[in-house]
Amino acid sequence: MELSHRFRIWGFTILLIFQSVYGFYLPGSYPHKYAVGNELWVKVNSLTSIDTEIPFSYYSLPFCEPPNGIKDSAENLGELLMGDRIENSPYRFKMHTNESEIFLCKSGPLDADRLNLLKKRIDEMYQVNLILDNLPAIRYTKKEGFLLRWTGYPVGIKVKGVYYVFNHLKFKVLVHKYEEPNVARVMGTGDGAEVIPTVAKADSDVPGWIIVGFEVIPCSFTHNVDAVKNLNMYDKYPTAIKCDPTTVAMAVDDKKPIIFSYEVEFEESDIKWPSRWDAYLKMEGSKVHWFSILNSLMVITFLAGIVLVIFLRTVRRDLTRYEELDKEAQAQMNEELSGWKLVVGDVFRAPDHPALLCIMVGDGVQILGMAVVTILFAALGFMSPASRGTLVTGMLFFYMILGIAAGYVAVRLWRTIGCGDKTGWVSVSWKVSCFFPGIAFLILTTLNFLLWGSHSTGAIPFSLFVILILLWFCISVPLTLIGGYLGAKAPHIEFPVRTNQIPREIPAQKYPSWLLVLGAGTLPFGTLFIELFFIMSSIWMGRVYYVFGFLFIVLILLVVVCAEVSLVLTYMHLCVEDWKWWWKSFFASGSVAIYIFLYSINYLVFDLKSLSGPVSATLYLGYSLFMVIAIMLATGTVGFLSSFWFVHYLFSSVKLD
Repeated sequence: MELSHRFRIWGFTILLIFQSVYGFYLPGSYPHKYAVGNELWVKVNSLTSIDTEIPFSYYSLPFCEPPNGIKDSAENLGELLMGDRIENSPYRFKMHTNESEIFLCKSGPLDADRLNLLKKRIDEMYQVNLILDNLPAIRYTKKEGFLLRWTGYPVGIKVKGVYYVFNHLKFKVLVHKYEEPNVARVMGTGDGAEVIPTVAKADSDVPGWIIVGFEVIPCSFTHNVDAVKNLNMYDKYPTAIKCDPTTVAMAVDDKKPIIFSYEVEFEESDIKWPSRWDAYLKMEGSKVHWFSILNSLMVITFLAGIVLVIFLRTVRRDLTRYEELDKEAQAQMNEELSGWKLVVGDVFRAPDHPALLCIMVGDGVQILGMAVVTILFAALGFMSPASRGTLVTGMLFFYMILGIAAGYVAVRLWRTIGCGDKTGWVSVSWKVSCFFPGIAFLILTTLNFLLWGSHSTGAIPFSLFVILILLWFCISVPLTLIGGYLGAKAPHIEFPVRTNQIPREIPAQKYPSWLLVLGAGTLPFGTLFIELFFIMSSIWMGRVYYVFGFLFIVLILLVVVCAEVSLVLTYMHLCVEDWKWWWKSFFASGSVAIYIFLYSINYLVFDLKSLSGPVSATLYLGYSLFMVIAIMLATGTVGFLSSFWFVHYLFSSVKLD
């Protein structure tokens, strides 16, 4: 009876989940129903520019402030780290009620400092970012017959040496009639609980609307200063305001105020709530060239497959020939050994700086695991662009949790290199928890001082710094130590052959081995450089990146190619009697980071031509350096672990004592 009751509860729970998820749009929040006449308040985000990449507060310029004062909206950790500062604004609408000629406010006379700051922001092409019901304001423009989409609108424009500000906004809010979701009701108690069809709510007869679009047209209009002397906020402007986006009229000048106004129009749309983000995901320049990327991936996969097949056939034929010989022939062959068989007594000799290698591999496991889990969740829709900051927040969360895996792998590898010796596992665990976070902390702190000096909202507040340090030392470090403890308890991997006391001399090579290692990174780079362009455009050009499912495929392909490249390079080094394969296998695939950094410099020079100022360039290069270090650790770990598995398998398949 008890078992039957539990099964029934679980069955009901699963059914309820499916019922509630049916027709539910995973990214973002649940649709909010508004009745006609309900107040809608627009929020403002930081001012942004692709010219400087330094965000500033909306109220750093002489814009109108809300009647009840400026208040910060609820923000998550990811939004703060990304430089988002969402605040309330004075723009107020009434659902499904068109309004025009709404007076907002009159700024005070512009002094020299505020005037120069406003002109500077116009020169630097700063955009105003507005949000309504979690939808950014979108602006449409036509250029050479094409319809271009932009988020936000420019602060102003400079025409023939004169600066004009956009002081009148024409809003269009697209609404769709609210549809009652098909959520099942539960009736009965105890074992009699059952699911019945939806029952209409008492207020379901009241007309309701949901917001599915938010558009803005900025205009520059010269108001009559005398006509607004006795007007309060939201009063109607006494004369008609013609919003013509093709002309400018409100020139900014010293000692003159700026008058702001707006109008709003509601339009019923066929767009349904799950599709309301389509306009942003299809913005000009963010469309992924599917055929080009797919073609590139197919070529890379084909070449890597050929290399892997040839490689496996070569090794297997070598092993088969040896195993088919009788003992006398094997003894004779041992005297004439060549290639990788000669380094049997040195192949598992401890590498230089073994602790550093273990630390980097541990951090690489942590970063790679974080990337895989985060991109997988993003592909499933849990971290879509509709949920600002969740991607960065998720990355931090998964990174801290995976500290257990980092400590475990690093300590177990440390014990394997030391032939089971547990000495120093606490030190290794501690260094794993501090190595990459310490590098990240150093880079981000340096960049943060630059942002602080620029008074940018992108600067991390001191309170957030304290929170990050607490997360680091109170969660990440203890979890890494727990992982290290588990690694110290786990059995170490035993080497299949003995190591000689005297190391074998490595023959002189025709070419530097490190040159081949550094060149090996070109193949992994070829698998991701096209996708890298769209990721860079999303970060630095303000475009929306949303194809996380495809990015997950690219990530898996990158892991496979890194493993293949490292295997091939390791085998080639062993064949020329070079037994120092540990670090070379790590950098054979990790060297892809070098090409990504060079590509970042190329992107800065040729694609971010408008990026101005040494602070902006330093920020770009600093964040790029942080990114490539993380990529080097992740890809290098893939190469090392695959090579370690191969070398262990190779020398355990044949005994050469």
